[in-house]
Amino acid sequence: MPMQPWFRDAKLGIFVHWGIYAVDGVAESWSFYTGQVSHARYLRQLDGFTASGYDPRTWAELFARAGARYAVLTARHHDGVALWPTRQENGRSVVDRTPAARDLLAGYADALRERGLKVGLYYSHSDWSHPDYASVVHPEAPNEDVATNPLVAPPGGVPDPAAWERYLAYRDGQVRELVDDYRPDLLWFDGEWERSEEQWRMRELSEQILAANPRTVLNARMMSYGDYATPEQGLPVQAPDGPWELCLTVNDSWGYQHADSNHKSVRQLVRYFAETIAMGGNLLLDVGPKEDGTIADEQAERLTGLGDWIARHDAAVHGTGAGLPLGHHYGPSTLSDDRRTVYLFCFDAPRESIPLRGLRSPVKRIRVLGTGAELGHRRDPGLGRVPGMLWIEAPAEADLDPHATVLALELDGELDLYRGSGRD
Repeated sequence: MPMQPWFRDAKLGIFVHWGIYAVDGVAESWSFYTGQVSHARYLRQLDGFTASGYDPRTWAELFARAGARYAVLTARHHDGVALWPTRQENGRSVVDRTPAARDLLAGYADALRERGLKVGLYYSHSDWSHPDYASVVHPEAPNEDVATNPLVAPPGGVPDPAAWERYLAYRDGQVRELVDDYRPDLLWFDGEWERSEEQWRMRELSEQILAANPRTVLNARMMSYGDYATPEQGLPVQAPDGPWELCLTVNDSWGYQHADSNHKSVRQLVRYFAETIAMGGNLLLDVGPKEDGTIADEQAERLTGLGDWIARHDAAVHGTGAGLPLGHHYGPSTLSDDRRTVYLFCFDAPRESIPLRGLRSPVKRIRVLGTGAELGHRRDPGLGRVPGMLWIEAPAEADLDPHATVLALELDGELDLYRGSGRD
């Protein structure tokens, strides 16, 4: 099944890490995995998780305002606490174990669809709270911590095949609930590194999901059965092969942490976004709601700031793909799907002129997105097949965007670039 076309043109998704870890503001699941808190103390947060201010329509409105086309919510993290009323044995759910006492996925899925957003659900293959999880270990554990951690490794190092079968039935049963009850457009898996593809039975799980909905998009943490790559926190220098998505936090934490005030500026987020789409990827921007389900003002303001910039420059975002290769323009760029318009992103105020190398195509018109101001241009003489430098008049100060100025170069025909060494 080819990649769903909506994903390629979505450009922006919102990642939502929400769970009981927001009560004390500790790291989601990892805080007890690494021993920062005990498992018992971590689970005591169940008593304080209220979702008392949760309004999924407010979320959907904010995400749409941000310019997102999809969102991904942590249905269950590695801690094993589900946000829906799971029917699987040994499953923990906020419905029956917390004051929230209700299904938190149904309203989310409905609200997103009402706003025309695609519905994504995060689910971890691993469950560090499940009694049958630590029953086998990766035959070539990725690191010593995985091989020796009692949450992951079987007691005494002795595998228990029957327990692993029970765990896989639990995992597959929960995924079936998500697919049947909420019909997600995208399933964002995690936790795959602790087992091999064969141990996880990824082929069977993929077949189960796609039999119910062949159009479900799966991320690369389904290993060889995933549709797209998911680098995290660092923008790659080279784009992964095929479709991909950069996962990025607004501050330094995935879930809500009271002490984390190191929020990226709107300008930084615009830059991350522009660099990502210029390389052909999507940005999955993460926020961490408080335990009551409200999103902190600092994070909401950044989402709306990014959305305002996207709205002003939508032509350079949607209906485009990866832009010019490195070396032609000192900054990122995108290219319209008909290959007749190049969009140049300028993060700093240009002085005098903006150079563009290797463009063979004649230029019909150059304008500033957002204001419509037209810019003059001239081309130096070339030599044979080697085109001269194109010099674009710098925009007036009134036409500059505070975060990133975008120039639209309308070409006379499809993009034609020179990629040689300058003498041919």
